[in-house]
Amino acid sequence: MLVLPLPVALLDTFFLLNITLSLLILMVALHTQRPLDFSSFPNLLLIATVLRLGLNVASTRIVLKDGHTGPDAAGQVIEAFGEFIVSGNYAVGLFVFSILVIINLVVITKGAGRVSEVSARFTLDALPGKQMAIDADLNAEF
Repeated sequence: MLVLPLPVALLDTFFLLNITLSLLILMVALHTQRPLDFSSFPNLLLIATVLRLGLNVASTRIVLKDGHTGPDAAGQVIEAFGEFIVSGNYAVGLFVFSILVIINLVVITKGAGRVSEVSARFTLDALPGKQMAIDADLNAEF
């Protein structure tokens, strides 16, 4: 998916499977009584995210390669989604695209900041143990 180009029919099938998998994960997560009942959620979320990333790369490749041939060149799912979002008005499509870009940038920025905070916290939490190990080595004249 990330390296080899996919045929349009296979890409449509993978999009439908991904949407179905996402809805299934959402329904199971909403109907779970206790967190331990759905302990595989992080793994499933990671798999679904990687699958979606591969589909994004494959669909971008097809749109850039064959998009000039017509709206159905990228597949039925992409065409239907585009018609639903744009509704025949490119100004609406540009506005929705701008909002999605801004939201993605904010999410990525906040996520990167959070990752750096957690990394710094783990580093700071490990420092007293390192200090004690250095003190023990100095006391043992190592």
